[in-house]
Order: sequence, then structure tokens, then C-alpha cells
Amino acid sequence: MAKKQKFPYLLGSKWTANQKTWGWRHFQVANRKNQGKWVFAEMVASCDPKVRFWLNAQQLQDRALWQPGWQSTQELEDLESL
Repeated sequence: MAKKQKFPYLLGSKWTANQKTWGWRHFQVANRKNQGKWVFAEMVASCDPKVRFWLNAQQLQDRALWQPGWQSTQELEDLESL
């Protein structure tokens, strides 16, 4: 039986950083890399494709750091006030 792939919908997914990261908040996953038991996502800033970095995909599950989809600044402020 084939092993279940971790983070099957990672590629192309959109994310909002709760804090500015490399000067931006909105990112899309451009690539994925498996290294042993770890899965890494290459994040690309939506407004500046030159801004790229690799991130352990498990960090995307931490809602204190990342929100799924592209959230507006107002939505982020609303989340912070909860």
C-alpha cells in the first residue's frame, strides 16, 4: 500500500503571514520538497516574485504564524482583537 502524501494540497496554496515576512504578508506556495520525514514549501510573495524562501510546511499549520488564503489587513486586525 502506498504511503499517504503529507500536505497533498500544498502546491499553489495561498497564505497570509500574521507578521510581515521579508516585507510582505501574502504568499503562494510555488514548490515543495520532501527531505526525509520533512516537507518544505517554497513561499513566493504575491506582490514581488523575487522574494522567495523555503519554510517547513508544518509551520503553516500554526495559526499564530499563518492564515490560509489571502486575508485582508482588516481581517488580520479582527483576528488579533479576539
